[in-house]
Amino acid sequence: MKILGNEIKSGMIIEHNNDLWSVLKTQHVKPGKGGAFNQVELKSVKKRIKLNERFRSSDSVERAILNEKKFNFLYEDENNCHFMDQANFEQIEINKSILGEKNKLLKENMEVVVQFYEDQALSADLPTHIELKIEVTDVAIKGQTASSSYKPATLENGIKITVPPFINSGDKIILDTRTLEYVKKVK
Repeated sequence: MKILGNEIKSGMIIEHNNDLWSVLKTQHVKPGKGGAFNQVELKSVKKRIKLNERFRSSDSVERAILNEKKFNFLYEDENNCHFMDQANFEQIEINKSILGEKNKLLKENMEVVVQFYEDQALSADLPTHIELKIEVTDVAIKGQTASSSYKPATLENGIKITVPPFINSGDKIILDTRTLEYVKKVK
């Protein structure tokens, strides 16, 4: 599906230079001289390289049409994560490099939405919020208020994040899987 250069938004997958690119950031620029353009930061889906491009509003780009399917996470091995289709129970595997650090957040039977382009898995979207346990964190310094700086913490899966001072080792928290940021403490 063709779109204009000024219609490109973050999160889209576009076809450009005979490759698929994920749009990371866009910025509309109106210089004092010359026509306006869209400054776009792209990341290659297959090669994992980044590219900055300028698209004028008159430029047309092919937007990739993705198919989405729900899968349940089964297990992981050395290189891949294995998922099962909820409808027909077929199993697929996705390379850990496609998932990045998100593969550490996967738990057995977790429902994920996998995006496909021409039967090739491009990405997997985890639930927005998941519950995890704080494995280790520093003790809060006396006199430090809740609105002050956050302290480092390590989650049960080894991911390092920052949490408010009132969070202790062993506490359960809700984590935003898109940003890997603390949301709230589970009571």
